[in-house]
Amino acid sequence: MPVSQQSLSRAINSTLRRMPAWPIYFIGAAWAGWLFYLGLTGGLGPEPINALERRYGEVALQLLVAGLFVTPLRTWTGVNLVKFRRALGLTAFFYVLAHFLVWAVLDLRNLARIGEEIVKRPYITIGFAAFLLLIPLALTSNNISIKRLGAATWRKLHRLTYPAVLLGAIHYIWLVKGYPIEPFIYAAVIVGLLLVRLRWTRLRSATA
Repeated sequence: MPVSQQSLSRAINSTLRRMPAWPIYFIGAAWAGWLFYLGLTGGLGPEPINALERRYGEVALQLLVAGLFVTPLRTWTGVNLVKFRRALGLTAFFYVLAHFLVWAVLDLRNLARIGEEIVKRPYITIGFAAFLLLIPLALTSNNISIKRLGAATWRKLHRLTYPAVLLGAIHYIWLVKGYPIEPFIYAAVIVGLLLVRLRWTRLRSATA
């Protein structure tokens, strides 16, 4: 890494160390509330429930992708956003949960149909599987869980992020109609980041 880049990354990291992670939760909750308000007042178009469901899912996927970028960003540029990764992950789970609840409560309007729809429609099956994978990650995203599980076990558990975000990308592609380019861009970025992670893992194993 060039000296000038190292100096810049140190300056950025010095600023980041003074910044708390809690504003991510606040901004995430405020944006979710604003989207819900738009849905109630007609600001999301003629099909507000579908639009709200889609927007919550998209934000969740964006936050999961942002979490995947933390390690490559540190490796390639020296900028360290690790302290914000937990907040990104928990906020992403909040949006996944909101996405699910809008679908289950406002879209289906019949909780007894949830299981039927999950089994009947493959894209819902995949999305629900991603949701289930994220639940233990959300429940253990705290210091107490790290101490109880041990750092090594905790890290292994949180590798469930990778299949979860990949399933989320597939769910998004399968969900949309007309094959717009955006879901495929998300999928390509996610696959690229996972391949980078796999390559680094293999390199570390080879040099161990």
